[in-house]
Amino acid sequence: MTLPYRPNVGIALFNAAGLVFAGRGIAAGPEVLEPGREWQMPQGGVGLDEDIVAAARRELAEETGVTAVSLLGVTPDWWSYDFPAYRGPAHPLCAFRGQQQRWVALRFEGDERRIDVLSPPGGTPEFTSWDWFPLAELPRRVVSYKVDVYRRVADAFAPFAATSRYPERRRGER
Repeated sequence: MTLPYRPNVGIALFNAAGLVFAGRGIAAGPEVLEPGREWQMPQGGVGLDEDIVAAARRELAEETGVTAVSLLGVTPDWWSYDFPAYRGPAHPLCAFRGQQQRWVALRFEGDERRIDVLSPPGGTPEFTSWDWFPLAELPRRVVSYKVDVYRRVADAFAPFAATSRYPERRRGER
C-alpha cells in the first residue's frame, strides 16, 4: 500500500528588499534535517476545504507571529516531495509518503522586531533562528529531499525576489 501525500502550503515571505524569510528548522519525525541544510521557509498542513491563502496566513502566524502581509502570488499546481527513510519514534507525519504543496508569496509589511520563532503563537517552535535570504540561494540551504520543490518556488516567485547577494545576518538565535 502506498501512503498518501499530506496537503501542505509553503510560504515565501518577501521583505521590501526582495529577500525571503527562512528559519533554521527543528527536525520533526520524517522531516529529518541534514547538516548544513537546515533552512526552510514556513510551511504547514492545509485543512479539508481550507482556502490555500487562508492556510498560508494561518501557518505563517502560528510559526512566526507575522500577520502584517499582502498577497503577491499563488502557484496554481501542487508540487510534492517524499520523506526520506525514517526509523525514529512514531510521529503524525509517518502516516504520509511526503507532502504535496502549493506555495503562496506574501509581502511582509510589519515590524521585524515582532517576528518570534522561539515562542510562536502556535505554541511549539519550528525554527531555532531566522533570517532573510535571496530566494535563489534557498535550494542549496534546504534538505536534499526538498531541493526540487525549492527550485520550482525560486522560478515561480523570481519576479518578487532580489537578484543581488546580501550578507547574512542571524536573527532570533536560540
